[in-house]
Amino acid sequence: MSAGLLQSAQNLLAGLISLGRTRFELFSTELREELARLTAALLGGLAVLVLAALGLAFGSVALVLAVSEEHRLMTVCAIAAAFIVAAAILAWRLLRLAAMKPRAFESTLTELARDYEAIKP
Repeated sequence: MSAGLLQSAQNLLAGLISLGRTRFELFSTELREELARLTAALLGGLAVLVLAALGLAFGSVALVLAVSEEHRLMTVCAIAAAFIVAAAILAWRLLRLAAMKPRAFESTLTELARDYEAIKP
């Protein structure tokens, strides 16, 4: 085997290793972004559930206190409505967040497709 052929093979292998390393770093970055989005979605969903539960609890209290003084009912109903509105706003924001999320690992897939096109005979 000639020295030039061996050097060429080594350069090719070094290039492939470098390319693979770059792609794995990109994948790692996108994986962290996906985990951050998932965490935000889970915490937002939990907030929606808690606020909805509080709204239902205050609504129940309002029904129980309905037989009592007239202003007490309006106050508890307003608090329950505020919690329900807050839960609806959070749910709407979570739906928007989920709808605008890009495809998972989009950059990695794009770069791999470009690499494939560059190498393809």
